[in-house]
Amino acid sequence: MLTSLLGIRLILLIGKTVPLPAPAAAMNALKHIKVINDADGQDGFQITFTLGKDKLGDYSLLSSGALDPDKRVVIGVLLGASLEPLVDGVIYHHQIAPSNEPGMSTLTVSGRDLSVMLDLEEKNAEYKNRPDFLIVNEILASYARHGIVPQAMPTTDVPIELYRVPRQHETDLRFIQRMARRNGYVFYIEPLTLGATTAYFGPENRLGVPQPALSIDMGTATNVNSLSFTNDALAPIGASGSFVEPITKTSIPIPPLPSLRTPPLAASPAAARRTTLMRQTASQNPGQAATTALAATTRAPDAVSVTGQVDTVRYGSVLRARRLVGVRGAGLRNDGLYYVRRVTHEIEVGKYTQDFTLSREGTGTLLPVVRP
Repeated sequence: MLTSLLGIRLILLIGKTVPLPAPAAAMNALKHIKVINDADGQDGFQITFTLGKDKLGDYSLLSSGALDPDKRVVIGVLLGASLEPLVDGVIYHHQIAPSNEPGMSTLTVSGRDLSVMLDLEEKNAEYKNRPDFLIVNEILASYARHGIVPQAMPTTDVPIELYRVPRQHETDLRFIQRMARRNGYVFYIEPLTLGATTAYFGPENRLGVPQPALSIDMGTATNVNSLSFTNDALAPIGASGSFVEPITKTSIPIPPLPSLRTPPLAASPAAARRTTLMRQTASQNPGQAATTALAATTRAPDAVSVTGQVDTVRYGSVLRARRLVGVRGAGLRNDGLYYVRRVTHEIEVGKYTQDFTLSREGTGTLLPVVRP
């Protein structure tokens, strides 16, 4: 209700360390904003401005330094009275397109979320007798000045110095991503509010209250412009392997393990028709082999994916990646809850659309979607 009364307003903050409201010249020249929230990668943004020359023949928006690389950018929207941060990141790329026609020259600045700060310097380090989640907390503590709040879920494997020492030979970001993959976890940074972000290290989060449902072919309740479903039977991948029992030197097969993607979202999950052989488990202890198998099962792609576009004014909310959302009106086979993998926000004067990609492990709904 408040969204229709108060409308949708853009929030753009830019600054070196502490983001402040963007200069009036930048807001007047603003043409288009694109924000990508990606559950399988890093969030990013593109902002396009029109360029005009000053009396000296230079582009004043560029010469002012307001949009220089390394500037921190916070983009959010006010839907009615609700504040929704979209991305907190850093500018790292400029693209200038001069034109012979007045007012048609453009500047496009691109950037990534604050995880780019973790990807600037390669390091050599070792972490003795510490599980992966404590290592993540230790690394992220050095980035507290950027407003990053660590949220690392416990890991099961505790390395003993006598047998194994975790070592880093890459940037902090690549090292944390490597630890996430071997535990079947995900790692991402997303804004909590303006100026504060959370760094999540843990299983794919399928808990919490689902977002407002995406509805199609439901009369006045319809809020999506388009919707498309894909079922790839070859997407799910099973994993098999074995480890060597250290005393008797007997090869023991690893039993099938459940995925960390819980709770399940589909009534009829697709069976894995392909199998990968985990060769690295042969030299691991039972605990490490089980973690490797669990991670391989969890990383398997979902069989069902959904793409579409929602009109934000009709939807009345910001669709969040890395959370659940319901789908209604697409038939019993396709209705139900899905995990939001990617959302692309396109914002310009008088228009705000969200393109999305959803996924789940199969077809059929476990629970009816009733939330509008």
